[in-house]
Amino acid sequence: MKPAFYFRFLASLSLALTPLARAAVEVRDEGKTFLLRNGKISARVDKAKATLVSLKRGDLELIRGGTGYWSFSGGSDKGRIQGSPGSGGGRITLTGGAVGEVAIDCLYDGAPGTLPAHVSFRYALTESAEGVYIYGIFEHPAELPGFGIGEARYVVKPDPQVFDWFTVDAPRSRQMPTGQDWDRGTEANLKEARLLTSGIHKGEVEHKYGYSALFSDSPAYGWSSSERKIGLWMVNPSLEYIAGGPTKPELTGHLDVNPGGRPVLLNMWHGSHYGGTSLSVAKGEDWSMLVGPFLLHTNQGDNALGMWRDAMRTAVTEIKQWPYPWVDSPLYAAKERVAVTGKLTLKDPLAANKPGTMWVGLTAPDYEVRSRSGREKVSWQRNGKHYQYWARAAADGSFRIASVRPGTYTLHAFADGILGEFSKEQVRVEPGKAMRLGDLAWQVERSGPVAWEIGIPDRSAAEFRNGDRYWLWGHHLQYRKEFPRGVDFTIGKSDWKKDWNLCQPLELDDKGKVLGASTWRVRFDLKDAVDHRLRIALCGHRENDKLVITANGQAIGDSGRLHENGVMHRDGHRGLLTELSFRIPAEVLKKTGNVLELRLEGRVWHQGLLYDYLRLEQIDSTRAGGTL
Repeated sequence: MKPAFYFRFLASLSLALTPLARAAVEVRDEGKTFLLRNGKISARVDKAKATLVSLKRGDLELIRGGTGYWSFSGGSDKGRIQGSPGSGGGRITLTGGAVGEVAIDCLYDGAPGTLPAHVSFRYALTESAEGVYIYGIFEHPAELPGFGIGEARYVVKPDPQVFDWFTVDAPRSRQMPTGQDWDRGTEANLKEARLLTSGIHKGEVEHKYGYSALFSDSPAYGWSSSERKIGLWMVNPSLEYIAGGPTKPELTGHLDVNPGGRPVLLNMWHGSHYGGTSLSVAKGEDWSMLVGPFLLHTNQGDNALGMWRDAMRTAVTEIKQWPYPWVDSPLYAAKERVAVTGKLTLKDPLAANKPGTMWVGLTAPDYEVRSRSGREKVSWQRNGKHYQYWARAAADGSFRIASVRPGTYTLHAFADGILGEFSKEQVRVEPGKAMRLGDLAWQVERSGPVAWEIGIPDRSAAEFRNGDRYWLWGHHLQYRKEFPRGVDFTIGKSDWKKDWNLCQPLELDDKGKVLGASTWRVRFDLKDAVDHRLRIALCGHRENDKLVITANGQAIGDSGRLHENGVMHRDGHRGLLTELSFRIPAEVLKKTGNVLELRLEGRVWHQGLLYDYLRLEQIDSTRAGGTL
């Protein structure tokens, strides 16, 4: 039975939408701009630049002096990419009524610095919407030059005279420094980080990475006005166009790092942070993708958290409406999509606890691209070239992945509390034909009984000390004060919530200068001094980090030079997941007084490491997976 507040909420929602439901959408060609308007929202789009130049709720302009625009950075066969192709003209695609839409078609003409693709940027308004829908259709015919994208985003610059409060989630909702405060601040260890010398946050470091989030956790985030009682929110109703899937953190908004410190609101659908994502298209390759629609939503309320919660309810409504029936594009394929269902049962007789949240997803198969170090495999964690479809499974492992386009996919699953990942290749989804995968079994890999473990395998370092405040700047500098002798952890006595740190920096002085490598120790006893397997899951490391492992003074192995997965210096608690495995021979171990050393080597201050989880397993050669 649903609680009473649920019905009160539906009733209030119905009343709130009643006036809008009677307001049809007007679309008008104004010469240089298009106007879209319903009973509450009006938006103007510049034909020449495909930018949003006005967004009003009633008579209040929300982006005065700013714009909403698509932004790209990367490189092509013709050099650096700094923007999209020039506009080939605008057109009205839906003339109004229930839905109005305009398109700005930008055709690649070889101009230097532009993305070598044909792009149609769309802006749409529905009669009940309290904001504007935005999406882009990207097409790369084989004859165009190749390209690679590092970052791609939609950027909105709200009016600083209106908006003063930014909310990512409940813990991160605050009145922001002013642009003048930003300009007066002094640069810290990053150009994006400044020590504020004025304003309500004087003495604090303001940094844009403190507002990063998972879009799977934060489908709505944005700015609000404590004076005007109005909010402006980015709402992502689907993860399918978000590079890196449900575990990829990215920026949400911040103060512009340029002079003036203007409010910024972002949809980073393809990002280079926290391990980055890959979108590389070669000459001779046909590629296309539809990004969005996402919703630039407005609302009103008494305070920032109340408006954010209302925006989150709007996000839930939008998710339920996906895919939108009014999007008319073969790439969107709304009528061909189907649901994929099944039930995944974990088989893990040695598990001490039941698993937590399980994600199940359909993605493109892994593939290889050229990189600076040769060939690089691109898994779903970094894939930004193809769509991904993810859903949370129920407690019994049953799942329903809605609205999947036809194609051939790999099925993936991972769960909090489980080290490793399930996969099933060659899942073929046919147009208009719902797919039932039936019962699936996930045999969890183990070498044998657990001798000890540190942390929770959840692709995050949030459970460790400072993890509940990971977004605050400067944990790497506080480390020596909190752990003057480094982390020295005794199994059975120490508590990872307070005795294991969020990050392992190099040894740094108070100003961040590198003094040398850092070493963490784990002390433990064993029931039997037999062969064991050390398994380490990392969720953050900088390019060229190296983790060296010794046990009782004997070399066990090392990670090799790790790839870029920078998290510590961007004030995060997770990036890409990297799993390491080391065999520790019986002759190295003893029953009491074992000491494991984890030595991080690097040369620059930001080469910090984050652990997700560590586990020592006794190797049982009679078990499947018992040998390395």
